[in-house]
Amino acid sequence: MAFDTATRSRLARMVAGARTLLSTEFTEQLQEIYGIQPDGTIIDLDKLTHLDDEQQAIAAMLRDRVKHLASTMSGEKKPLVAAIDRMIREQAFTLLNRFAALRMCEERQLIKESIGSGIQSKGFKVYLQIAGSGLGDTYARYKTYLLCLFDEIAIDLGVMFDRYSSLGLLFPREDSLLALLELLDDNDIQPLWAEDETIGWIYQYFNSQEERRQMRDASAAPRNSRELAVRNQFFTPRYVVEFLTDNTLGRIWYEMTQGETALKEECRYLVRRPNEIFLSEGETAPEEEQASEDLSQEELLRQPVYIPFRKLKDPRQIRMLDPACGSMHFGLYAFDLYERIYEEAWQIEEQYGAMHFERDQGLAPLHECYETREEFVLDIPRLIIEHNIHGIDIDPRAVQIAGLSLWLRAQRTWQQQGVKQDGRPAITRSNIVCAEPMPGNKAMLAEFSANLQPRVLGQLLEIIFDKMQLAGEAGSLLKIEEEIADAVEQARQEFNKELQARKDSAGYLPGMAPEKRQTSLFDFADLPDETELWERAEEMIIQALEEYAGQA
Repeated sequence: MAFDTATRSRLARMVAGARTLLSTEFTEQLQEIYGIQPDGTIIDLDKLTHLDDEQQAIAAMLRDRVKHLASTMSGEKKPLVAAIDRMIREQAFTLLNRFAALRMCEERQLIKESIGSGIQSKGFKVYLQIAGSGLGDTYARYKTYLLCLFDEIAIDLGVMFDRYSSLGLLFPREDSLLALLELLDDNDIQPLWAEDETIGWIYQYFNSQEERRQMRDASAAPRNSRELAVRNQFFTPRYVVEFLTDNTLGRIWYEMTQGETALKEECRYLVRRPNEIFLSEGETAPEEEQASEDLSQEELLRQPVYIPFRKLKDPRQIRMLDPACGSMHFGLYAFDLYERIYEEAWQIEEQYGAMHFERDQGLAPLHECYETREEFVLDIPRLIIEHNIHGIDIDPRAVQIAGLSLWLRAQRTWQQQGVKQDGRPAITRSNIVCAEPMPGNKAMLAEFSANLQPRVLGQLLEIIFDKMQLAGEAGSLLKIEEEIADAVEQARQEFNKELQARKDSAGYLPGMAPEKRQTSLFDFADLPDETELWERAEEMIIQALEEYAGQA
């Protein structure tokens, strides 16, 4: 079913209705259950005596999320209010995504019917026969059943279904749950659940045109990462995706195989010249003669084009990165090309041997990793997700969608191969990340960095922390590795200049008593051998950042 204007309008109405429903439901839950008010008032946890242990844990995590979001909203007049509003949207979006994902899994026969007919779904009826009535009323049992489904799928797709993720801690109460199921079961949108693009359109329609207009009226430029993401949510047309991917990933494999690939026929937008000449390793192209101005365009196109030699790489090392991946539209098409690349790589290795490929040391040839071609083909979807496709986005919701899109794409291949659920390889990781500012605040950072030795390392960490606050807006454009290198080099130069000055004037050496030191941007106390320090500074800073992020 094509996503024409009328079809998209029906889906947009469903998404708008679900967003209003869930936003209202979760606002009420925060107020009535968890003591978090829309005006920024947050009741102390120890006063919420009506909560059970599980609710207490959720309340604590919700407060941590609000605190983190507020720390990234320095430009807001009321950061707590803005943070609570954003958290409500996150919870609503994640819940809608989970239900939509389950509905799409049903259509692909990945799970038994669980959402399509609500509490009358076949999967829930089977569950009731096993679980019995000891879990409470029908709503309580249905909720438990769905949460079990979340946990099962989270093994492969934790980015969306992890129930302990701060983005998806809330679950609708009975009336709201039934209303949501009714929206999802609308006859007008039933055919859409079989379409791969549906989840991407849900992502785009979750933020209305009215909200975008309000943002633009309030400020000519995006004021934070969320506004930047919302204002730039656009689905790239399919032909653009194919053209760019055909002439990057497709072109790379075409040149590596010197044109001996089925991609030259399957990539319909792959740009090729009629008279291409592939050069051998070490061979250089002859000097080109000046083309006559009298040649026609057709004659010019038929001039020989020399293609430099490109070493054939192991397909596990041919990686793609979408720096603003959104719903992973590019990755879904690239997945198709990667499947062909892997299949051809197996044949090439079989025909010419493992040495025909360039690969990193320690990476075993394909024929050593798999006993049979059938075993290899079964594992290709997992290899693509774990090795090849990478994505970055500044919107955590996009990361959810992108992860789901690739997972569903892998399931489609296994379904076409006739592989049952229990025979499909487990996908243990993906390479899709959200570019967010470092968590925590200045006070937390100062407390952490004060304990780092040598002290200069903590001071460098604070400089890098400030630079990383741009990650939410800049995403992959923030070259943090360059920022770290620049900060380390600046510190090293200042250190050496200061050290030499003190040696010249006062015989200063590291470890000198505090009363004999002069003031400096960097503290020189307890420094190890300075050569070792500067050689390992970047590595030490990255380790410190990882440790700090884990604690925050």
